[in-house]
Amino acid sequence: MTTPSFDEPGAVAPQPRDDEPGDDLLDAAVPAHYGDPFGEQRAMTRRAGVVDRSHRGVLRVTGPERLSWLHLLLSQQVADLAEGAGTEALVLDAQGRVEHHAVLAHVGDTVWLDVEPGRAAGLADYLDRMRFWSQVEVADASDEWAVLSVVGPAVDEVLTAAGVEAPHGDHAAVALPGGGDGAQRSSTPEAGVVRRMSWPGPDTEAAADLIVPRAELAPWWSRLRGAGARPAGHDAFEALRVTALKPRLGLDTDERAIPHEMGWIGAAVHLHKGCYRGQETVSRVANLGRPPRQLVLLHLQAGDDPLPPPGTPVLTGEGGRSVGRIGTAVRHHELGTVALALLKRSAVASAPGGDPLWVAAESEDSDVVPGPASVDPDSIPPDTGEPPGRAAMRRLKG
Repeated sequence: MTTPSFDEPGAVAPQPRDDEPGDDLLDAAVPAHYGDPFGEQRAMTRRAGVVDRSHRGVLRVTGPERLSWLHLLLSQQVADLAEGAGTEALVLDAQGRVEHHAVLAHVGDTVWLDVEPGRAAGLADYLDRMRFWSQVEVADASDEWAVLSVVGPAVDEVLTAAGVEAPHGDHAAVALPGGGDGAQRSSTPEAGVVRRMSWPGPDTEAAADLIVPRAELAPWWSRLRGAGARPAGHDAFEALRVTALKPRLGLDTDERAIPHEMGWIGAAVHLHKGCYRGQETVSRVANLGRPPRQLVLLHLQAGDDPLPPPGTPVLTGEGGRSVGRIGTAVRHHELGTVALALLKRSAVASAPGGDPLWVAAESEDSDVVPGPASVDPDSIPPDTGEPPGRAAMRRLKG
C-alpha cells in the first residue's frame, strides 16, 4: 500500500541496515523524515506536526455484546467503556507474557483497535476464535482504514482549522466529519474517528490520532497540512516516544516481556478486573513480587555511528555479563543518542553512581560500535515499597 506522504518534497524512506533486508523494517511503509529530522522533532514540541502512521493495523469490533465480550479477553476494564471513551489494552498468553498491545476508541456502535504494523491479522484471528456464541463481529480493516497523528501543543488549533472537533480527556474520541471535504459534513463513525492521545508531546493533551478511510488518506493529509501541521517523519515521532518512555510491542519487548516490566500497569492493565488469560501472573507480581526487569532510558555514546538495533545486548561493562537488551534507539534533538532498554532490576538499582553499562555488538558481523551507556536517573521507576500480599503474609507470620 502506498501513502501520499511520500509525495511530500524531501520524503526519505527508512534505510535498511547492511544486515537487515528492507522488507524487514517495521516502519518501512512510511517516510522516515523529510530532510530535517531534528527540525521535525522541534516542530512537534513547539507547534504541531502531522505524522503518517498509516502502516498500523486497524480492527473494528461491532455487535451488541462487543464490550462485555472484549472485557473477558483484554487486560483492561472495558465492560463499561463509555461512548466517546478510549483506552489501551493487552492480550496476554497463559504465562502473562504480552502478545498484543492495542489502543481503543469506542465511538457509535464500534470499538476501534489499532495495533502495531503486521499484527492486526493475528489479533483478529485470536478474537474471532474466541467469539463462540457471542453477538459480535470482528474485522481486520487495515486495508480500508489508516492512522494519522497530529502532535504538538497546537494540536487543537490544527484540528479546528481542519474542521475536526478536538476531543478532550485521556483517549477521548469522537466521530470525524464525513465526506471528502470534511468540514461541511456531519460527523459519523463511518467517516472515522479522532482520539486524544497524551503523548508523545510534552503536554498532557499534546497529540491526537485520526483513523480515516484509506481511500481519503491523501485529502486528510492535505487538510491537516493546510491547517498548519508540518510534515514530520516517523523518526521524529519515535524520538519523542522513546523519551516519553512509551514502549512498542516487538521493538521494546521480547518474547518474555510481562506488563509490569513495560510500565503498562494502569495504562493498559486494570489490576482489579475479572478473569482473563494471563491474569495470574499479573496478580502474582502485583501482590507478591516485583518484575524481574524494568524499562529505562539509556544515554548512548554512539555519535554518528549506526544505531544499535532492538535486541542488542547490554552488559555490566566491557566484556561483562548481560543484564538486558536495547529496544528502540533514536537520535533526539536535545538529549542526543538515547534508547529504551529492558534491564534487570539489579542493574537498574546499581546504575546511579555505578560503573557505566556497555552496549555490545551481537556478532562479529554487526555494524554496531560497542560503547558505554548510562541509565537516565529520571527514567528509573519509583520504588513502590513492599508488595501488599507479601506485607500481609509477613504480618500473619508475625
